[in-house]
Amino acid sequence: MGKGIKRILLITVSCIIYGMGVSSFVEPNHLAPGGFTGLAVILSRLLPVETGNLYLLMNIPVIILSGIKFGTKFTASTLYAIVIVTLSTNVFSEFPEATAEPLLGAVFGGTMIAFGMGMVFRLGATTGGIDIIIKCLRIKFPHLRTGTLILILDGIIITLSGLVFGNLDSVLFSILAIVTTSYILDIVLYGRDEAKLIYIISDEYQVITNRILKEVGVGITHLEGSGAYAKKEKNVIMCVVRKQAAHKVEEVVRQEDAKAFMIVGSATEIYGEGYKSYFGEVL
Repeated sequence: MGKGIKRILLITVSCIIYGMGVSSFVEPNHLAPGGFTGLAVILSRLLPVETGNLYLLMNIPVIILSGIKFGTKFTASTLYAIVIVTLSTNVFSEFPEATAEPLLGAVFGGTMIAFGMGMVFRLGATTGGIDIIIKCLRIKFPHLRTGTLILILDGIIITLSGLVFGNLDSVLFSILAIVTTSYILDIVLYGRDEAKLIYIISDEYQVITNRILKEVGVGITHLEGSGAYAKKEKNVIMCVVRKQAAHKVEEVVRQEDAKAFMIVGSATEIYGEGYKSYFGEVL
């Protein structure tokens, strides 16, 4: 019960932040932040209907799709999130804008929208709209990142905003808002867990292993290898360390075997103990 209440409260706060980003930063500066929110902003300039209400109306068929594809629990959470986004968008539209500077509106509005959206994703729901469509696409194309998919689909919204606003500056700032949203969303969803993947081939592999385990405190895997030229069996050390600790591993190798063969590469996503949970990412 306590976990359920906490989840609902977090979804509520995240959706309020989302709505504030739209009404206080993006919409007053005539920016289309992409997705159904961007469409709602555009349509509100053409129809005598509030942005939040338009957002809710456009999400009706999406909610039906969600119910068919993902079941009642997920759909109920998403419907709740959509309602809170709608209400908060309408409420904050009654207050003066936070800034009249389009650049600030794009950056801070995009950041708030991405943060709210990303937190709702992580809590097992979505804010509706393109989010549901993206969730379906992620099932079919799991190698594509959520932020990347949003960036592609939002290109269509940008084109429409250019036709409605007839202002190149608005289009350019809208693009900035979308890029900001995409970047921040990936950080919220995937985290800044970039690390270094290191392979070490050395005759002193056991000494190096012991020092890395003791001094750096990271896990190590030993791989069996064979030199193609000398036909000599080799033990290969493989480890993943966070970027700030990589130099410690390199220093250990230099001290123990200056002739060691070492490969250092980047690992952008790491799942498992000490890094990201397999189940912590909803999309």
